[in-house]
Amino acid sequence: MLSGLEKIILLLMVLATGLAFFIPILKRFWIIISCQYENRFDSLLKRFFYTFFKVILQLCTLKNERKFTGLAHVLIFYGALAFDTMTLNHVIEGYVGGFYLFGSSKFGLIFSASVDLFAITVLVGILFFAFKRFVLRPRAYNTSAVDSALIYLFIFLATVTYLYYEAMVVANHPGEARWAWLSKFLAAKLGLWSLSASALSTNLKISYWLHTLAVFSFIVYVPHSKYFHLFAGPVNLFFRKSQPSGFIKPINLETAENFGAEKATDFTWKDALDSFACVECGRCQDVCPAFISGKALSPKMIIYHLEKHLLSSYPAIWRKKAEELPPLVPEIFKEEEIWACTTCGACLHVCPFEIEHPAKLIEMRQNLVLRGLFHNIETQSNPWGLPAASKIDWAKDLKIKTIAEAPEAEYLLWIGCFGSYEEQGRKIARAMVKVLEAAGVDFAILGNEEKCCGDSVRRLGNEYLFQNLAGENLKTLSKYRVKKIITFCPHGYNTLKNEYPSLIDLLGIFSEEEKKVLMSIKIISHLEFLAALLSENKLSIKTVGKNKGYTYHDACYYGRHNGLFSEPRQVLSKTLGGRLKELKNSREHSFCCGAGGGLMWLEEKPGQHVNHLRVEEIIKSQSELIATACPFCLTMIQDGLRDKGVENIQVLDVAQILAEALSSGSE
Repeated sequence: MLSGLEKIILLLMVLATGLAFFIPILKRFWIIISCQYENRFDSLLKRFFYTFFKVILQLCTLKNERKFTGLAHVLIFYGALAFDTMTLNHVIEGYVGGFYLFGSSKFGLIFSASVDLFAITVLVGILFFAFKRFVLRPRAYNTSAVDSALIYLFIFLATVTYLYYEAMVVANHPGEARWAWLSKFLAAKLGLWSLSASALSTNLKISYWLHTLAVFSFIVYVPHSKYFHLFAGPVNLFFRKSQPSGFIKPINLETAENFGAEKATDFTWKDALDSFACVECGRCQDVCPAFISGKALSPKMIIYHLEKHLLSSYPAIWRKKAEELPPLVPEIFKEEEIWACTTCGACLHVCPFEIEHPAKLIEMRQNLVLRGLFHNIETQSNPWGLPAASKIDWAKDLKIKTIAEAPEAEYLLWIGCFGSYEEQGRKIARAMVKVLEAAGVDFAILGNEEKCCGDSVRRLGNEYLFQNLAGENLKTLSKYRVKKIITFCPHGYNTLKNEYPSLIDLLGIFSEEEKKVLMSIKIISHLEFLAALLSENKLSIKTVGKNKGYTYHDACYYGRHNGLFSEPRQVLSKTLGGRLKELKNSREHSFCCGAGGGLMWLEEKPGQHVNHLRVEEIIKSQSELIATACPFCLTMIQDGLRDKGVENIQVLDVAQILAEALSSGSE
């Protein structure tokens, strides 16, 4: 099809395009490998299939937060795959006239028809995105307007020039039309068959080169744009976190050169990959309680600014001069951003490529570290600084044995700081005791030997204190050879279940026998345990609050981070009946109470209070009772209702509701 000179020009264009495409990719690759190592190479086959189906079926974007956006992305994605295939065909066709990748096969005929269909779906998709970005202008699309416009333009030009070229192919060589129905239609409508042979030949050449220029120009631009997510996104999914979303990786305090992230290269290579995989869709920003309540934090902008900073820092990174990099805080990120995150995980949950926003904020917190709260926990093992000896005062009138008194007890009930010291937490603890005794469960408590689990101090950045607390608790658990632990705090549950096991080898203070004991401990949430007691008919209960409309607030660390959604609803259904009013933001989309990430102990800075936003949603539900499963959440919701002057809504933990049902049953 092409002359000898044109073939040389095409070859040079292919080489230049490939070079221009891969150089910026190699630059990003160098940045990634210059960051801290983290092992993400476990379960490779499982990772492959997860990524393959997530991408091919477009499950990454077909989420229930933005249904139409996801559908528009699907229209473009499959079209992009088809056009990428035809780009290869297009280049070869320049050297071999009439070449077609699929020959005369039936699949080739179907594919030729589908490409024409995809040309339409792609145009519909980019029109949708262009209208949404430039006409509707949602707040989530607050970055890279020019980049978006160029991407839409390139896709439009590539599609239109393809149709122009295919129409000319049909007009010049009708036998090569196959099932390209749109190309035939265009050729007929434009009257191409009436053109002279010379005009047809000239237009064929022009259309070929126009499409080549459009496609190659787009290829060159892709690595410099957010469209690069087409390549980086699937890779990021492949290296996703294999642990539960609430897990924080431990720092080896003996060997670590840096504590947390002070400079850009203190982040892990996966953190850097996260920044290059971001599509800037703003889904994370839409669901972030800190952003919604007017705080300085936008998870989208954290990733956006990290990417820009990494790219601008490339010269120093290339020369391995980390000392030349500016400190991340306050040069790149403001302290107000870092301390606004509740670690609720909503951002990670909605992200199409599972970018791990909270991890980066915690890594920067680890490098900053606060005091005050930490002093209380260091000296008295609780956030309030109350006497450690008073830890068991809540149970003085109860005949509860400590594990020291009953080392053979089947279960250990973990009380936690709230259950030990805070009024509402103590009520939940007493309710749990009542239920366990009614079910005849053989349990004990640690009493004054129980230390703070360390959830808050870890999320506020004090890894050293966290590991000290964890080490003491683990030593105590191994001493008594504890087998099963029941928790009624989601934060304690997540920490004991998901984070303590990773410290058993790291701390280097346990014998092989102790390690065996600790690794065999089963951590059970009170939601799971209570639901099991009811399903096994181990409790005699009577439905309470039959005339009350009620709702349930999903705690982030039970729900989104650990997938406990059905269990609390099972308990409530049996104790309160079937009048549950689901909140607008419920289950995996539950709105944080504002206390996570250690923020329970910090003064909430500018903007609305996060708990006020949640309480407003609760008030709108017109429920008379709000059930919770977290002492943090219960306290924050009660405070929010009090601030709003609402006194007719009762707030109770699931355990308290079940304990009340037991009381009714015994009357």
